[in-house]
Amino acid sequence: MDPGPSSASADPSPPEEEEEEEEEEERDSSTGSTWVVVPGSEARKAVLQQSTSKYVDGQARKAVLQQDNELAEMRQRLQSHADFMGELRMQTKEVSANVDDWREQLCVKIRTLTVADKTVGAAQSKLQEPCKLLSGEHGHGRLKGLERMLRMRQQYMIGQVAQIYPVRPLNEQSPIVKPGLNSSITRTGVSEAVSPNGSQNGQAPLAILGLQLSKLSIKKTSYFSDKTEIQKSATLLGYVAHAVSLIASYLDVPLRYPLRLGGSHSYIVDHAPSVDPSIAPGDVEQLLNHIGAESLGPRHVLANLKQLTTIVQSQQYISD
Repeated sequence: MDPGPSSASADPSPPEEEEEEEEEEERDSSTGSTWVVVPGSEARKAVLQQSTSKYVDGQARKAVLQQDNELAEMRQRLQSHADFMGELRMQTKEVSANVDDWREQLCVKIRTLTVADKTVGAAQSKLQEPCKLLSGEHGHGRLKGLERMLRMRQQYMIGQVAQIYPVRPLNEQSPIVKPGLNSSITRTGVSEAVSPNGSQNGQAPLAILGLQLSKLSIKKTSYFSDKTEIQKSATLLGYVAHAVSLIASYLDVPLRYPLRLGGSHSYIVDHAPSVDPSIAPGDVEQLLNHIGAESLGPRHVLANLKQLTTIVQSQQYISD
């Protein structure tokens, strides 16, 4: 049926829509399918293909650049590793050469140590026999025995000197004590007041055969003064000089101030100038120091001499 004019006028279509909705229908005689061609699709397809190709090209270019960078880094790492391996190879060669030198030096040292070990072993074997001899009856024990005998002989000889020149208090009238009976050692402090005769506070002065040192000085005596006290002091100093020389010879001690014996005219050789002509106390102090005793002072001649003879005659002198 043909549509009426009312229907055509009721549904009018604008010309723009008609242009957009124009379709070309093609029918295939064999299949009966219909192809619809949209206007502007080819242009859109071309634009889409162009943008897609640009995107693909950009991504491919980025991938290629990234691969190039990675390959360059790998080449750089490989080159550094190759350089390191080359340096390591050179160091290995040097160490190998040094190891050969060290091995030769070590062999030489081992041979030297072997020879030294044999030498030390031979020396030790030779040393064993002297050690046995030294530790035997004729060794160190014999030396100790000889030292003891020597000290006993020194004690006896100095005891004889003490009997010849006995140093004792002036008021003591007891007989001479035999050597070896008095084993006590009395030491007086230097701070105590002691006179040249060895007398202390409340004690009698020391003397030899009744002679004691005078407190008078030779420089203060005049031509008309009494010379008796001076002569007694000179005689006493002669006794002291003789006793000191004998004790020094028995102890084998060279005196610092050599003595020239002449009885009461004995004197001391001193090449250096001295204010005090009486230097005998220095020799007595030297003998005391030799046996390990302390001096009472340079002015205490008789006290130091008595202390010297007492120590030597004691049992402690032999045991030391």
